[in-house]
Amino acid sequence: MAFKPSFSGSRPPNRPGNRPYGRPFRQNVKEEPYRINERILAQRVRVVGENIKVDVYPTSVAIKMAQDLGLDLVEISPNADPPVCKIIEYSKFKYEQKKKQKEIKANAQKTVVKEIRFGPNTDDHDFNFKVKHALKFLAEGAKVKAYVHFAGRSIVYKERGEILLLKFAQSLEEVGKVEEMPRLEGKRMYMMVAPKGKK
Repeated sequence: MAFKPSFSGSRPPNRPGNRPYGRPFRQNVKEEPYRINERILAQRVRVVGENIKVDVYPTSVAIKMAQDLGLDLVEISPNADPPVCKIIEYSKFKYEQKKKQKEIKANAQKTVVKEIRFGPNTDDHDFNFKVKHALKFLAEGAKVKAYVHFAGRSIVYKERGEILLLKFAQSLEEVGKVEEMPRLEGKRMYMMVAPKGKK
């Protein structure tokens, strides 16, 4: 008679959905970005916070100070010597950091670059028209990338293109500053002008 294993004991069969034995159960716990309280590894820390005497304390003393105030000890500068910790409510601290990052992101404006094209034989009327546009772009905070396109054999007039771009930069000098002097790349000569900072 063939032996049939019995599962009547305390160990259930290893069916799909059951954890295999020997593997610890892991929850998806998001790691905190800051060490707090007993998780702080340093022996001594510099403590800051509202109505706190800024000084270096043994970590255990600093944690007790925070607990007495009903707050947390949060390590804010782990690479300092000794590490800097702040006595604050941790949830409030995280909210403030998140809010600060959001403000930084909102204030970080992407640099806009407007292109203006010339030919080596651009006449005065067209030149002045393009200067007017460039002045408007710079006033709005955008950079201006001006270039002269040399079609066919007009590349022999590259000196004329350089003079044209320098004249263009001179026309914008009240509101713009040259970031890159004219340079030739293939059949185009480029120059970058950025808006001047507000006085």
